[in-house]
Amino acid sequence: MTAPVFLVEPEFLDGSPTRLTLDGPEGRHAVSVRRLQPGEEIVLTDGSGRGAYGTVSGTVGKDVLNVDVTALREVPAPSPRITVVQALPKGDRGELAVETMTEAGVDVIVPWAAARCVTQWRGDRGAKSLAKWRSTAREAAKQSRRLRFPEVTDLMTTRQLTALLTASDFAGVLHEEGATALATAPLPTAGSLVLVVGPEGGVAPEELTAFAGAGAPPYRLGPTVLRTSTAGVAATALLLTRSGRWS
Repeated sequence: MTAPVFLVEPEFLDGSPTRLTLDGPEGRHAVSVRRLQPGEEIVLTDGSGRGAYGTVSGTVGKDVLNVDVTALREVPAPSPRITVVQALPKGDRGELAVETMTEAGVDVIVPWAAARCVTQWRGDRGAKSLAKWRSTAREAAKQSRRLRFPEVTDLMTTRQLTALLTASDFAGVLHEEGATALATAPLPTAGSLVLVVGPEGGVAPEELTAFAGAGAPPYRLGPTVLRTSTAGVAATALLLTRSGRWS
């Protein structure tokens, strides 16, 4: 089994540390939940690509753990960069989408207030929902042993989204009536790839028109229609394979 990953502040990894102390909520989780013992391997990361690999040298109380660092590593920024725009699903399917896309390797997740979304993020509820998406991404990144965690942006409107699509090197909308299969679409070897996943009720015609005008035509994934909570991870896996990032 690979070593568990814990998140630390960026300054923890500055310089060339030989011993680090993990405390706070992450230290408590390591000591009280994971029950890590001296000699066990562990990874501390800042979530931005840097990681300290080492072994537990001892615990102090219920929430403090000392780590002897054996190696420092840094993973480069991924290329091409994959962004999935996720329309707000009903219930807890948003967290499911964030979790599975993070595990697969998506780089950016953009919550989208589509016209046909049943769920609405407003006021305190919206802030809590966004915080939950970000927490889900963080925990999924640790579970999948990532050193570079995905970014979950603020909620975007359709108008804001068109600017993101225009600026990308490849953009598309997942749609069951797309004339072209995503598996055969020409992809750039670098830059940014952006895919839009619609809500349960589908992408509205006016949204499809706006996205096409921004350089994002519709693409189909396959012969079946996937749920909004699973389409993103399927598309991410396809792009990771086709771009060579899964090789």
